[in-house]
Amino acid sequence: MLGWIRERFRRGPVVPVVRLSGVIASGGLLGGRSLSVESVAPLLKRAFDTRGAKAVALALNSPGGSPVQSALIAQRIRLHAKEKNLPVIAFVEDVAASGGYWLACAADEIVVDPSSIVGSIGVISAGFGFQDLIARIGVERRVHTSGERKSMLDPFRPEKADDVERLKRLQAEIHDGFKDWVRERRGKLLKTDEAVLFSGEFWTGKRGIEMGLADSMGELRSTLQARYGEKVHLPVIGPRRRLLSRFGLHSGPGGGLDDIGPATLAALEERAHWQRFGL
Repeated sequence: MLGWIRERFRRGPVVPVVRLSGVIASGGLLGGRSLSVESVAPLLKRAFDTRGAKAVALALNSPGGSPVQSALIAQRIRLHAKEKNLPVIAFVEDVAASGGYWLACAADEIVVDPSSIVGSIGVISAGFGFQDLIARIGVERRVHTSGERKSMLDPFRPEKADDVERLKRLQAEIHDGFKDWVRERRGKLLKTDEAVLFSGEFWTGKRGIEMGLADSMGELRSTLQARYGEKVHLPVIGPRRRLLSRFGLHSGPGGGLDDIGPATLAALEERAHWQRFGL
C-alpha cells in the first residue's frame, strides 16, 4: 500500500526497467527458469502501464533459445510500444545472442557494454547419437510408426542423409525469418555485408556498434540519468519469486522438496547455452 502511494505521488520522470535474463524456452521448460511469452507478458504489461513512463528499458542478458518464443516476446514488446507510443531501449549486459539478439531488435535503440556479446544470427540444432552404445550393451531399439518420417533423427539409430537435409531446410526457413526481423528493425543501420552478419558469428559490443548491430555504449542507470535527468525513477519490473524457486527448487504438497532431479538437468541445459559464448 505504501509503495503504491509513493508511486502515485512521485515527482520526476519514470522509466520502468524490465529484466529479461535467461534462456528463451516455452513455459515449464528448464525448470520454469526460462524466458517465455507466458512469463514475460505480465511484466511487459506492468511496465508499459506504468503511470508517467517516458520510455521502457529492457535489461537484457540472454544466450537465446526458442525462435518461436523469441518472436512472440518481441512481437509483444512492439505491440505495447505502439499502443502506448513509448520508446523502448535495450541495454545488453553479458550477452544478447541468437534469440537474445532477436529480443534486442524489438527495441528502438540497443545500448551495449564494450565487452557484451551480440549477434549469432543463425539457427542451431544439437543432439547425440547413441546407436553404437545401445548395440554395445545389448539393447534392441524397437520403433513402430504410421508415417515414414515420424522417427526422423532418432538418436538411437544411424543418421540418414535425407533426414539431415530435411532438418537443414527447416533451419533455413527459420533463419530467413530471423534475417527478415533484423532487416525490419535495423534496416539501413546495418553496416556490414549480410553474408557476414547472418553467418551465425557473434561479436563484442564494441564491434557490434561498428557493424550496425547496436547503437551505442553505455550503462543503464547512467545513460538514462543523462537522458532524463538525475531524478529519473527506474522501477525494476520483475517476477515475484519465492525463496526456493531462486535455487530451482519447489516445495511439495507435504512441505518437502520435489523436482530436484529435473531442476538439476534444467540447470545443466541452461549452462550449455551460456557456455557457447564463453560465459
